[in-house]
Amino acid sequence: MCDMESNNLKNEQNPPPYNPQYNAQNPAPMPGFHVGQGNIATVTPADDNDNMGNPGDSCPPPEYSQGFEDQETFHFSDAAIRRGFVRKVYLTLVIQLLITVGIICAFLYWDDLKYWVQDNNWFTYTMMGVVFALIIVLTCCKNVRRKVPLNFIFLGLFTIVEGFMLGSVTVFYEADAVLWAIGATALVSFSLSVFAMQSKWDFTAASGTMWVIGWTLVSFGLLCAILRTHYLYIVYASLGTLVFSIYLVMDTQLMLGGKHKYSISPEEYIFAALNLYLDIITLFLLLLQLIGICR
Repeated sequence: MCDMESNNLKNEQNPPPYNPQYNAQNPAPMPGFHVGQGNIATVTPADDNDNMGNPGDSCPPPEYSQGFEDQETFHFSDAAIRRGFVRKVYLTLVIQLLITVGIICAFLYWDDLKYWVQDNNWFTYTMMGVVFALIIVLTCCKNVRRKVPLNFIFLGLFTIVEGFMLGSVTVFYEADAVLWAIGATALVSFSLSVFAMQSKWDFTAASGTMWVIGWTLVSFGLLCAILRTHYLYIVYASLGTLVFSIYLVMDTQLMLGGKHKYSISPEEYIFAALNLYLDIITLFLLLLQLIGICR
């Protein structure tokens, strides 16, 4: 009897929680309670509740609406990211080419600098070594080409040194031949870029083949350096122009992404601009050699 009174006192002090499904005409026991003798509800611990009385897995939390009807309108699509990436790459590339052309013109039309470079061949070889070192840093060190402003500092330094190297090469040619080579390079690069954007041919799938062809061209260039004949120089310049034209198309498609087999990550805009810049510069050197020999 004393136990029953003590249970009644506990239930009065700790009433059961509110149940919206409770029916006064036909009351039903709530989860976690059972009715004993004298219609006294006693609490039994439920397996789905933790020590703090929070619901477990059997009671999923309610779903709340975020107020967004279409989540796709609230984040950038892949196409939008790719368009921004392409604009950033071409803006960087145009700035690089303008700086390079300005440095070349300084070497062509500043007579004191032109004669000094012609008398000091060590300057050209020094610039070539610095260019190769910067290319290795920009291509092999991801932290350098991805971290701002370190990537722009190294890319700007590379562009200036590359301009010095090209300027030291162009002083051995006539000014009109250099200008013809610049115009031909601009025309070829623009035409190939438009072709790469519109063509249905996927040149990125032939990256392995182009790697083999590129090293074959290097071997042929060593042969030309040994034999030193104008006919081999013309053949080498013509083949090199063809090979690096294909490289320019392939690198452009790598940048565009889309349906092509391979594409460059949007984070690698410095790397993409560097690839296109090197393709265009190499085309310029080959066309300059071809025009100089023919003249």
